[in-house]
Amino acid sequence: MNSTGTHSHKRSDRMLAMLALLQENGQMALSQLAVELGTSEATIRRDAAVLASQGLLDRTHGGARPVQGSKELPVRLRDGRNQAAKSRIAAAAAQLIPEGKHAIGLTGGTTAAEVLRALQHRHDLTIITNSLSIGLEAAEQGQGRVLIAGGVLRTNSLELVGSLAEATLKLVNVGTAFVGADGLSSMGGLTTHDEIEARTNHTMIERAQRVIAVADASKIGHITLAKMADLRDIDVLVTDSNAPAEELSRIREAGVEVIIVPAPTKGSEATAH
Repeated sequence: MNSTGTHSHKRSDRMLAMLALLQENGQMALSQLAVELGTSEATIRRDAAVLASQGLLDRTHGGARPVQGSKELPVRLRDGRNQAAKSRIAAAAAQLIPEGKHAIGLTGGTTAAEVLRALQHRHDLTIITNSLSIGLEAAEQGQGRVLIAGGVLRTNSLELVGSLAEATLKLVNVGTAFVGADGLSSMGGLTTHDEIEARTNHTMIERAQRVIAVADASKIGHITLAKMADLRDIDVLVTDSNAPAEELSRIREAGVEVIIVPAPTKGSEATAH
């Protein structure tokens, strides 16, 4: 990675850490955030201004506080979060694909993107997705058959959604769909932040012979705004060992096969890119 990319990655990680601190502690002074994050107050002020402009935090006099209600992080900020766990989950999920020609569906999201990377050695697949970033990455990998469902672009997730995307997906048969989520729970099923995105992803799930949910521990037990699917629509969940055991038991009881990969140590998570 070049120095510019490294700088960008570090800034994204710092912004995520700032948002996490605010969610945990409520309003905090910029000087306190600077100490906690090991950087200058001027740097924190700049980061806070960017996050405030995106509606991800509220500025106060000399400080910042979390916004009211649940907010979806832009995909570029989500990229580095829990990266090592997502890579392990994706590697395990990719092994579930049979040999030979197979059509796989990929929703948007960073864990689904990791599944694609784990499958880059396979050139007998048809890749079906409504994610611009995943479709472009599949093409860069040299995947010969890539279908990107058209629709309205959601800038936060870089997914194409709505009636056009749904109409395209209804024309295809998906062997295995890999579905990312913002929340997965025994009570709420598979959920995301946006209702239109949820409907589009639900269409892909309906068209799939087998549905594999890929979600790191931070998503397990959480419910967000819009339901994509009930647990009965999911065949397999691949997650990591930091997920709450009680919730995983309830998910198993609902008929979902649960595959657990070892959670990375803090050191490996910190160095993953």
